[in-house]
Amino acid sequence: MAYTTIKKPSDYFNTVLYTGDATSDRTITNNFATEFLWLKERNGTDNHQLWDKVRGDGKRLQSNLTNAESDTGTYIALTSNGFKVDGGTYNNSGSQYAAWQWLANGTGSSNTDGSITSTVSANTTSGFSIVSYTGTGSNATVGHGLNSVPKIVLTKNRDTADNWLMYNASTGNTKALYLNETYGTGTSSAYWNNTSPTSSVFSVGTEVPMNKSGDSIIAYCFAEVKGFSKFGSYTGNGSTDGTFCFTGFKPALIIAKETNESGDNWVMFDNKRDGFNVNNDELYPNLTNAEADGATNAYVDLLSNGFKWRSTATNKNQSGSTYIYMAFAEEPLVGDNPATAR
Repeated sequence: MAYTTIKKPSDYFNTVLYTGDATSDRTITNNFATEFLWLKERNGTDNHQLWDKVRGDGKRLQSNLTNAESDTGTYIALTSNGFKVDGGTYNNSGSQYAAWQWLANGTGSSNTDGSITSTVSANTTSGFSIVSYTGTGSNATVGHGLNSVPKIVLTKNRDTADNWLMYNASTGNTKALYLNETYGTGTSSAYWNNTSPTSSVFSVGTEVPMNKSGDSIIAYCFAEVKGFSKFGSYTGNGSTDGTFCFTGFKPALIIAKETNESGDNWVMFDNKRDGFNVNNDELYPNLTNAEADGATNAYVDLLSNGFKWRSTATNKNQSGSTYIYMAFAEEPLVGDNPATAR
């Protein structure tokens, strides 16, 4: 599919930082309707918190835990211009928060493209969809609504405590990564039935995280859009003059993971926390840790056309190790809003 050119990436993905003030019913304003929200306390050890419009307000998942979905009630409500928080939990006085937000397409509609009927909220312009379905326990296909082949499919069982599993085009359809763990890639036909996604469906095997019989499953699907998103891999060089990854845009968010060994954390950087090369602050999707200060540990340069590692750490740039990454744009390299390095 030929996507419409995205002239302003922040109309589809945006990072908002805020400091808690303990007031109730506070709106954190965004550029668009927040339909997928990933929230983390920066200066404390609260869990990563994930909500979306398809599952509904208050329905929480946590990227660093295997926990089934829990209902937080009125703590979080996704709105037409951001999200609302209550006076505590996600708005504690003095706590600092990062909120990564994506636009989908409302609460979703029925999709019968796969052998399992799904509910899909798809933004075909930005290549992002939220997919909800009920597992069958047998090899199956699920419609994703993107009209283009997703390179990332991230699944979580909402009813059973189990791992988050990620399909990544760079590692292939026989393998999966675990968002809540430090493991390298696992290999099993029970993940994706050894079948790559198509422009209409992704395949699931018999594993609990994506297809336990009778359980509710959520999937977040990402197709690559030139100038807005890039999903790829790189090989570390073990140098502070590190590996450069070309994205074709100035990154607003980078998530990366080493794939061929266990023991390394996921890493997460964005253009708002600190915001100056090389002083980019680090968070870990699989850990509760407060962010690590880039001012004392040089990590990465966010450039006009990609990113360049300035660290030799094993979870970013170990010599000879293979890594996958997800990147979303702040500005495209060319067009009406050309990017500049900072």
